[in-house]
Amino acid sequence: MRMPYPRNCGAAMRKEAIFSPAVLGSKAYAVAEVPADMLKLDAMEAPQDFPAHLREAWLRTLADVPLNRYPPARDLVLQAQLRHIFGIDDDYGLLLGNGSDELIQILLMALRKDAVVLAPAPTFVMYRIVCDWLGLRYRSIDVLPDFSLDMPAMLAAIAQEQPALIFLAQPNNPTGKAYPETDIRRIAEAAQGLVVIDEAYLAFSEGSMQALLAEYDNLLILRTLSKTGFAGLRFGYLFGAREWTAQLDKVRPPYNVNVLTQASILFVLQHYEEIAAQAALIKQERAAFCTALDGLRHCRYWSSQANFVVLRTPNADAWFAQLKERGILVKNLHGAHPLLADCLRLTISQAQDNRLLFKALEELDAQQ
Repeated sequence: MRMPYPRNCGAAMRKEAIFSPAVLGSKAYAVAEVPADMLKLDAMEAPQDFPAHLREAWLRTLADVPLNRYPPARDLVLQAQLRHIFGIDDDYGLLLGNGSDELIQILLMALRKDAVVLAPAPTFVMYRIVCDWLGLRYRSIDVLPDFSLDMPAMLAAIAQEQPALIFLAQPNNPTGKAYPETDIRRIAEAAQGLVVIDEAYLAFSEGSMQALLAEYDNLLILRTLSKTGFAGLRFGYLFGAREWTAQLDKVRPPYNVNVLTQASILFVLQHYEEIAAQAALIKQERAAFCTALDGLRHCRYWSSQANFVVLRTPNADAWFAQLKERGILVKNLHGAHPLLADCLRLTISQAQDNRLLFKALEELDAQQ
């Protein structure tokens, strides 16, 4: 017989009777309130959204969207455009979500309760956070000091744990490291469960692992358009063998992608050449910024295939605070993982923003 919730006891005891220990023991995902006049380089956002000449056309598109109706359960027009732009074969199932975050939740909610989830560390924090919420066992394997995969340790963990799902962020967040195709092949071959390649930063990298889907039926590709200028729309997609996506679709909430997002993303895809050109400019800016970083005497950085660079400083806490005093917000990674000690994550932006950031870094470096 289920015990009644104790209404006459203190709030703390009532919480313990209602919420799971995982929720009670966790903290809400922290998103900083940023003053409007601060240069925001902490969240890997693009410095621009629509080019100015497309904005009016986009707004006219939204004017015709019926807000009184639920969105299509499966927007086949949007799916067809995604397949066309990104070369996704009709043989593969395709799921849409509110950013890749919702699709990560769907993936993990669909697993058996005794499933093990495996990923390198450090990596995208939501993998572990959602596993903790759901009571799934999460196993992480530290990368090497150069942020490459420790392949002997990864393969040993796969053999020992037999994970139901492996996450590989490609390129990885927060390191910007892209893993070689040979490593991904070895993991796919060793894994009995699913291997999810999270290509959130694909637009800034040297290429996709999409072709491997034809060779390994346990691979799924996860992507978002958040990093190419549309973080506010919250849109992601997942594709791979239909035997997997059909099961995941059972967990997807109905009408999960709203009508304004669907219409906006369709418009984005119809003009994707211009969006891709903006991403190419970020790659050029990244190269120029890293060349400038070579001149800092007391710092080191790692090459990146994402729209950010990880910089090790003499004192990340102090540098983070002093950059903030100068009106520049970056991400302080110190304390997130031992390999990220005294590291800052710097989002690559447009040229004038990058110059402001580098000037501040140069001044801090000169003070050492």
